[in-house]
Parts: sequence; structure tokens; C-alpha cells
Amino acid sequence: MGSRIMTMKRQAAELGRIRTGLSRPNPKPDGKPIPVKSKTFILTSHSREYIAAAAELYGGTVEQWTPQGQPVAQWRVVTEATELRAILPAGDPLDQANEKWTGGGCERRCDGVTEKLSGRPCICLAQYGDDWHEQKPDKVCRPTSRVGVFLPDLPDLGVWRLETKSYYAADALAGGLDTVLQATGGKGLLPVRMWIEQRKAVRGGKTKQFQVIVVVPSLPKLRHALSGPISTAAALDPASLDRRAIAAAPAEAVDYRAEAVKCRTAGDVIALWHRARTEGHADDLELRDDLKQIAEDIDKGIDPRSGEVGDQGGDEPGPDADGVYDVEAYDENDEPAGEEPPAAHAATVWPEAAQPGSGGTR
Repeated sequence: MGSRIMTMKRQAAELGRIRTGLSRPNPKPDGKPIPVKSKTFILTSHSREYIAAAAELYGGTVEQWTPQGQPVAQWRVVTEATELRAILPAGDPLDQANEKWTGGGCERRCDGVTEKLSGRPCICLAQYGDDWHEQKPDKVCRPTSRVGVFLPDLPDLGVWRLETKSYYAADALAGGLDTVLQATGGKGLLPVRMWIEQRKAVRGGKTKQFQVIVVVPSLPKLRHALSGPISTAAALDPASLDRRAIAAAPAEAVDYRAEAVKCRTAGDVIALWHRARTEGHADDLELRDDLKQIAEDIDKGIDPRSGEVGDQGGDEPGPDADGVYDVEAYDENDEPAGEEPPAAHAATVWPEAAQPGSGGTR
């Protein structure tokens, strides 16, 4: 049995990143690249194979690309997808911090109260007050949100990291993921939909436009999202939750008494009782007695629907206008040997009651 270093994070391999922006060259000779918001998702990776598969799935053109400040080229596709279907891994997939990066790496990493690298109180808050996030990015930290998700229709097992540095998006993303996590408590995989949404906010009399990533559970019905963890199979095929519910739905209960009064012969009622026994009602003596009474009434010529006496089978003609029956008269003593006397309603033998728990027919 192997052992683990308990302080190590256990994370799936990162296959690539999901981005919502890119940069274009600055016309000024010494100017920094200009960031541009994208209305569709951008996928980047060190593996051309992954990006080629993403381009085939989501549209777009595979291109080589070198991130700003890095020496190693990667691959990128600006997809045509405004929405992605993904799967959240177990646990809390969201990692957020206020971060300030320079050419030398991460200079600050703060949770909004304490700057973790120095142990000092939040530096941005101390310098600029509650509205510190409205300062230029080179002066303060940027709220950075990272979420690792599985893209189930792309190759290999690993996560794609969604990252945004928007102050407004950080709040929206955290709220959306908290709602999602209520469904599973972080105890299982959960299919989600993610899309880029354009929003506006008025701050200090000025209208600011920004975009956020919306994340919601991708399940057929709200009840599925609130019913707790689901299986891996259901996470990969959410529609199966509805199919299983339909398959597991109990058959509509049969009202055997209502069916019995529609019968035209006692034999039909007996057949109905046999059906009820095979469907789990062998021990229902009250139902048996009710059906037996209906069969006896039919034998006596009583209509079980109305309680009126009258012909049930329709095999014998009724009397004419003078009250005469158009049948041959006979005397019981004159009938041929070996023949039983005809009767308008032959006696019916009701099947014996099933032994308790038998459930079968006799």
C-alpha cells in the first residue's frame, strides 16, 4: 500500500486553459499589447493535438501563439463557441486571490484581508480604500479567479483552467459556483454550462461595461440539480437522469373493480382476477370477494353497472310485444340422455383463493 505526502495538493493534470480575451499589438513602438475582450471562448495549450480537437469541436483556426512575457510558444484557437459544456470535478474547484504580477513573478497574493506573501494587511486596501480595484492594473492587485473543469469531448483525462482577472466577474463566478456546489456539496462530478455574458454597472456616475462567465448546472430539471451528488455516468450523460426516471416510474395502477363491472361474462371476471393475482394481489381477499360478487351478479343476470336485472350475454332473445319468448319449450323429463338441461345463465365455479404469499395462478 503506497503512502502520500499529506501536504501535497492532489490535482488532475492541466491540459490547457480557457480564456475570454486576447491581446493585439500596440501601434506605439514601445507600447504594451492592448487587451481585447472576446465574445467567444479561447482555448490554449502546449499540445497542438488538443487545440486541433477543440477547433474541430468548437470551430476556429489553430494557430501558434506565444504568451506575453514567456519564451515558449503554445497553440491557440479562438473558437466560435459562446457556450461550453463542462464537468466540475469533486471538491471546490474555484481558486481566487487578489494578485499582482511583475516580470519577476507573483509579487502579491491577497485574500482581501491579508497579503499572504508578506503577512501584512491588504496593501491595496490600505493605500486606496474600498474602491482600490478602480485603480490602474499596474498599481494594484487584480482579482484573479481560476476554475479547473473537464471538457469531456476532448482527448485525455485532465482539467482545462478557466481564468479571469475581472473584479466583477470574480463576484459573479463565485456566486454561480456556490449555487452549483449546493447540489453536490463538492462530493461528486457535476455537469455545467458556461457562457460569456456582457453586463453593465454604474460606478461613480460612470457606466462600466464588463463580461462575466456564468456557470450553471447542466441538468434536465432543477430537481436533479438539488438532489445531491450524481453518478459519473449521469455527469457524462445528464439526459439519462430523465430516461431512468421514466423507466423507473411505476406502472399506472389498475382499478380491478372498475374493470370488472365492464365485463360481460363471469368468465371475463375470473380472467381479470387471475391477472390481479399475477400482478401481486393474490393476498387481497377483499378484492377477490368483490370480483366474485360481480361474477355472481352477472351469472344471475344482474347488470353490475346499474344493479338492474336483465340479459347480460346477449345470446338469448328477449320476449316479443306479447311477452312470448321465441324459444322451443321443453320438459325436464323429456330431454335426451347424456345432455344437461339448458339454462339462461350457467353456474360459474370461482377459483380457490391463493395461499398467502403465493402470488401465482392455480
